[in-house]
Amino acid sequence: MKNKNLLIAGAVIVVLIFGAYRFFVGNYNSIVAYDEAVEASWAQVQNQYQRRLDLIPNLVATVKGYATHEHDTFVQVTQARAAAEGVAGAGVPKNAQEMESVQAAQNSLTMGVRSLLAVAENYPELKANQNFLALQDQLEGTENRIAVARQDYNKAVQKYNTFIRTFPQSVIASRRGFEKRPQFAASQEAQSAPKVEF
Repeated sequence: MKNKNLLIAGAVIVVLIFGAYRFFVGNYNSIVAYDEAVEASWAQVQNQYQRRLDLIPNLVATVKGYATHEHDTFVQVTQARAAAEGVAGAGVPKNAQEMESVQAAQNSLTMGVRSLLAVAENYPELKANQNFLALQDQLEGTENRIAVARQDYNKAVQKYNTFIRTFPQSVIASRRGFEKRPQFAASQEAQSAPKVEF
């Protein structure tokens, strides 16, 4: 009888140890999967940023052919592109400051492209140019893709952050070095409606 009780107690201990192991491993693997989803989503954002970076030199060259005296605008776009390219390969932002740096560089690039397109408004023959129209369409499509990629990234970050901040995953995440990831947020300019004057 005593051997039977020892055998049962041993089996219970083995089951408890196995259950705890499965619980830890399962939660850890889920955290890793969510973290990888964030990485993949960020790669798609970077992919779309790169697409925009690749289109801009062609747009600048096309506009330059018509608007040779708009030197300041060309310099602004070129500098903004270089700044955006500099933060593009840095990987997933680990904190709010890194995300702000990425967003600032991308916002500067967006403003530069808008300036370039505004210059094009002064040149009717440029606005009718097929290459310019095709580039403009591609840039518009790329901006839409960037918006979708950012939205997907934010969803992946939300799932990851929620998972690592709930108990008991929070214990595992903190012990293994998984930290909350920043999301994209609208810029300050987007917080207020633009003033329209006639």
